[in-house]
Amino acid sequence: MSYDYLDRLITPAVHAAQAANGAASLWERGFDRPSQRFTEAEIAFISQRDSFYMATVSQNGWPYVQHRGGPAGFLKVLDDTHLGFADFRGNRQYISLGNVNADDRVSLFLMDYPHRARLKILAHASVHDLSAEPDLAEKLATPGYRGVAERGIVLRLEVFDWNCPQHITPRFTTAEIEAATAPLRARISELETEIAALRKT
Repeated sequence: MSYDYLDRLITPAVHAAQAANGAASLWERGFDRPSQRFTEAEIAFISQRDSFYMATVSQNGWPYVQHRGGPAGFLKVLDDTHLGFADFRGNRQYISLGNVNADDRVSLFLMDYPHRARLKILAHASVHDLSAEPDLAEKLATPGYRGVAERGIVLRLEVFDWNCPQHITPRFTTAEIEAATAPLRARISELETEIAALRKT
C-alpha cells in the first residue's frame, strides 16, 4: 500500500508538521494510490489545458514558479509516462531553463478553474534542440500559433496526484463565457428584431 505522490514529498520536517497539527494519523493510514503512469483521465485532462504552472529549483535553493501558456493541448502527452511542450520565447530571462539544466526536478500544477479540478505532477525535465530532433519537433508543434519555439522540453513522469476542489474559485475564459452566453445573445437579437417589427406596425 502506498501513496506515490506523498511518498516523494513527506520528509521528516513535513511529518513533524503533520504531527504538530494533529494530522499525522490521517496520512499514516494505508493508501493504494499508484500514480506513475497516466491513465485516460489524466490524458484527457492534460489535452484540454491551455496553461500550467511549473516550479523549478534554483542552485541557491530558491523555488521558482513560471506560468506556461499556449493553445489548448500545447502540453502534449507523448506516452503514459512522458509529456512534452514547445518552449516559446518569452522575456528571455531563462530562469526555468537554467534551473532545469542544473536540477531536472520540476513540479507542475494544471488547473481547470470552471470545474474546480487540479492535477499535480512531479517530473524530470530534459531540454531538446528541436532543429536536431525533427520527429520531436513535429510532435510538439502547435500549427497556427504565433509563439516562437526556442526548444522542446520533455517531462518524464515521476508521480502525479489530484487535488480536492476545496478553495478553487471558478474562473472562465473569454471563449467559455462567449459559448455560455451565445444562446442569450441569440435570444436578445430575436427579441430586438421582433420589437423593431412591432414598432413599424
